[in-house]
Amino acid sequence: MNDTPGWALPGSAPSDGKETGVPRPSAPADDAAPSGTWAAEQPPAGQWTPPGPAGTGPTAPLPGPGGHTPPRGPGWGGPWQGPGWGGPPPAAKPGVIPLRPLGVGEILDGAVSTMRAHWRTVLGITLTVSVITQTAILLIRRYLLPDPPSVDANATGSEALRQLNESLRYNLLDGAPPQLVSMLATIFTTAVLTVVISRSVLGRPVTLSDAWAEARPRLLPLLGLTLLLAVMAAAIMTAGILPGFLIGDTAGVGLAFLGLLAAIIVFLWLAVRFILAAPALMLERQSIIASMRRSAKLVRGAWWRMFGILALTWVLTVIVALVVGIPFAIVAVGLDDGSLSSFLTKGPSEFGWPFLIVSAIGDVVVTTITYSLSAGVMALLYVDQRIRREALDLDLARAAGLPGFDDRG
Repeated sequence: MNDTPGWALPGSAPSDGKETGVPRPSAPADDAAPSGTWAAEQPPAGQWTPPGPAGTGPTAPLPGPGGHTPPRGPGWGGPWQGPGWGGPPPAAKPGVIPLRPLGVGEILDGAVSTMRAHWRTVLGITLTVSVITQTAILLIRRYLLPDPPSVDANATGSEALRQLNESLRYNLLDGAPPQLVSMLATIFTTAVLTVVISRSVLGRPVTLSDAWAEARPRLLPLLGLTLLLAVMAAAIMTAGILPGFLIGDTAGVGLAFLGLLAAIIVFLWLAVRFILAAPALMLERQSIIASMRRSAKLVRGAWWRMFGILALTWVLTVIVALVVGIPFAIVAVGLDDGSLSSFLTKGPSEFGWPFLIVSAIGDVVVTTITYSLSAGVMALLYVDQRIRREALDLDLARAAGLPGFDDRG
């Protein structure tokens, strides 16, 4: 397997701290003297002055500590920067992010900036997918889902376990179809929006047709990757809770609870470990297994940082869902002549079409925002990790056509 695959647009760079062959910015045109030597002509000792009419005009340098007049910088043309040589120059920013290792705020800002810079393309993708998705979920909930089983709060012993099993089966049947539809929608939006973000990093325009044409060949591999990760998650959860359910008594319930906690921990570890598999599959044209290995390689040594950023993104999406969704839910309950207590006790299946339609509209607004934010954060996390480990910023600068970067080592 090629251990250092390149991004489809910028190219490739080594990883794991290997610096051999990493491209560097081209040397300045006037850097002709051999390394470690002085120029042929040097000013006499004690008589060196900065270029230009020093001591005259409004830009004359001020004396530094001890009466020494330091050079002007940066570029020898600006005002004196104080003791020392000043800070490093700002990183190039051809698109929505600066080409250097990113902070948490810059990753979130880059995702939002992509939504603003390419709002027609992003809105066209997310709004269309959200409308189709919520319409399908609405029809499934209205016509295909079974009625919830009756539960006796006073049941004990085997009867309580039987009702618990029925409730679990109902919840699986109730949640599986909507989750499947949402998963397919997430695959589609992730594929297309990853292409949009890869172009926005380089400052290049992208249309919906361009993004779709580039993302379409990768949809089936992305679907396979998503299904594989879903099967892994289901297997982990089943292995955690199944022994307890097989025992079937009070000890079994406790064992199932402990198994569930252990399964959640393993699931979180694997979820973060493979979180960059989808961007690697899309942008590096990797196979399913190779993209999972690629993600594990990029996340190695940065698991807690990745987990923190993803947790923060999840909190932000929950806040957006609450801020947008609660007003729609209140309006929906009011239009359906119901009450909030009825909604909390009976659930949405007890309401009519007005409630379902208004709730679906609110879900469209929420998913239109959250799809874009989640896909943007994952793609920019991938870019950030490759910048940190593989000097991808140099490839990006060269691909963006910035001056001073070429193919010379």
